[in-house]
Amino acid sequence: MKLFHTFQNGGAMRVATIDCGTNSLRLLIADISNGNFREIYRTMEVVRLGEGVDQNKSFKLEAIDRTLTALQTFSQEIARRGVERIRFCATSATRDATNRELFIKGVEEILGITPEVIPGTEEAALSFLGATKELAKSEGPFLVVDIGGGSTEFVFGTESVISARSVNVGCVRMAERHQLTSPLSKTAQSAAIADIDAAIAEAATEVPITQARTVIAVAGTATTVAAAALGLDHYDRYAIHLSRISADRTHEIAATFAAMKRDEIAALGYMHPGRVDVISAGSLVLSRIMSATGAQEFVASESDILDGMAWSLAEK
Repeated sequence: MKLFHTFQNGGAMRVATIDCGTNSLRLLIADISNGNFREIYRTMEVVRLGEGVDQNKSFKLEAIDRTLTALQTFSQEIARRGVERIRFCATSATRDATNRELFIKGVEEILGITPEVIPGTEEAALSFLGATKELAKSEGPFLVVDIGGGSTEFVFGTESVISARSVNVGCVRMAERHQLTSPLSKTAQSAAIADIDAAIAEAATEVPITQARTVIAVAGTATTVAAAALGLDHYDRYAIHLSRISADRTHEIAATFAAMKRDEIAALGYMHPGRVDVISAGSLVLSRIMSATGAQEFVASESDILDGMAWSLAEK
């Protein structure tokens, strides 16, 4: 199956990017021309590739199978829509898994390209590029916070990255490590907070997290918290994108999720089924970050590493 060919669209370059995280697999297809970006298609599957990686340091075979099955579907969309360039980036879980070659081989067989297992610093830079592209530079300096499944990236800069640090306090990793099942026990929550605060302090040794004029939070945890803060009855990425959520509201929502039962979280209209078991952990991470930065609000951005990857392809 031929996946890639030159696509003529008024001089635009059609690109496809795939972000393979600990919790989700995401695809973006976009046309980019002369600094203009047009989204063609965007989708996500929660595959939980990193299930058990924090404890076992290896992928479960069933997790690899789930991810490659979703990738097969993505490859059909890529072939049907036609792209000129593609980039596949794997992040935290794949960095940590000792048997990552099994997964890499599977991706190669499906897409015909070798996936990039990128370091946290590059993940941070790509998230920064995607998140800040639409904002005026006068709103900088920016602190971009990317809460993923396995890790959280802190990136500081204005026109480009000045400093960045990746720490291992993603929503899946915290949920598994501290057994954060809903509703959260006080003991588990206290242990998780100590872990999260230590990681934030570690990031702060390299990234001036209190000096940003604008804090931007990207990825599913932040956008789900934004959906809750906005009182949405369903997930609306256009309402969420660039909304501004106060720190006080963030703390309230984290506390609410922590106290809810699993079936109550699952019943929320904006809640993705794959995020039900990890949103309490993720919102706790975001709440602690807001406390540590001293920021009064964060900007929720639907543009993130996927968009940064797309821009990076156009710039090559």
